[in-house]
Amino acid sequence: MYYGYYDWTYLLVILGAVISGIASLRVQSTYKKYSQVSNAQGYTSNQVAERILHAAGIYDVRIERISGNLTDHYSPKEKVLRLSDAVYGKTSVAAIGVAAHECGHAIQHQENYMPLSLRSLSVPLANVGSWISWPVIILGIIIGYTPLAYLGVILFTFVVAFQIITLPVEFNASSRALAILEQDHILIDNENKDAKKVLKAAAMTYVAALFATILQLLRLILIVTGGGRRRD
Repeated sequence: MYYGYYDWTYLLVILGAVISGIASLRVQSTYKKYSQVSNAQGYTSNQVAERILHAAGIYDVRIERISGNLTDHYSPKEKVLRLSDAVYGKTSVAAIGVAAHECGHAIQHQENYMPLSLRSLSVPLANVGSWISWPVIILGIIIGYTPLAYLGVILFTFVVAFQIITLPVEFNASSRALAILEQDHILIDNENKDAKKVLKAAAMTYVAALFATILQLLRLILIVTGGGRRRD
C-alpha cells in the first residue's frame, strides 16, 4: 500500500497463487486416484526403477527412500534417486509412473542432456535472483535510484529463466518414462494411459509455476515503473 494509492498488482500475485493451487490440487487428486490401481504384474516402484536404470546401463545410482508426499527427485551430484513415502515400495500405477519419471532424469544425466546441464548451471543464478531481487528493488525505490530497482528486476528474470529451462527437462523425463514403461511391457493395457495422466498432471504444476513467476515479474516491472499505483 502506498500513501494515497493502492497497489492493484497484488491481483497478479493472487492469480498466480490460484493457478498454482489448482495445479497442485490436480496432481494430488490424480495421484490419489491412480495410487489405488495396482499394476497387473505386481512390480514395485523400486523394482521398476532398478530395472530401468540397469537397462540403460546405469549401475552407480542408488535408490533411497525419502520422507514426505511426492517429494521424489533425482540428485545428479549425489547420483541418488529418491522416492517418497507415497511411492517407495508401492505397486500402484501412479507410483510406477513417478519412479520411471525420476529414472528419466538419471538417463538424461548419463546422456548429458543439454537442458538438464543448463538447469544445473542456472541454479545458483536462480537462487541469487530469488533471494536478493526484492531487497534490491525496495532499496532502489527507497533511495530513489531507479537503475538499482531495475537491477532487482533483472535479477528476478534469472528465476523465470530457470523455470523456462525446467519445462523441457520435466517433459522429456516424462516422455522417456512413458516410452520405457510401454516398450518394456512394465505396464500393460490401460495402465500406460493411467500413468500418463499422473505424469501429465505433475508436468502442469511446472507450467503453472512458470506462469505464476511470470506474473510476479510483471508485477515487479509495474512497481518499478510506477504502473502499479492508483489513487485510493
